[in-house]
Amino acid sequence: MPKLKTKSSAKKRFKVTGSGKLKRKHAFKSHILTKKSKKRKLKLTHDGLVHKADEANIKQQLNLK
Repeated sequence: MPKLKTKSSAKKRFKVTGSGKLKRKHAFKSHILTKKSKKRKLKLTHDGLVHKADEANIKQQLNLK
């Protein structure tokens, strides 16, 4: 069986935590920031976790079991 390649896009966007969960960044924090409130921008700064419904798909892209 040949080695499986990892999807480069997924590799750049997701990290696996110590407990095996998938960490992600929030969207909508790159531009047009003047109209967004300070509170909203601060909440978008912190990392989030991938939803359970999407975990299997992303783990497949990262070649994780």
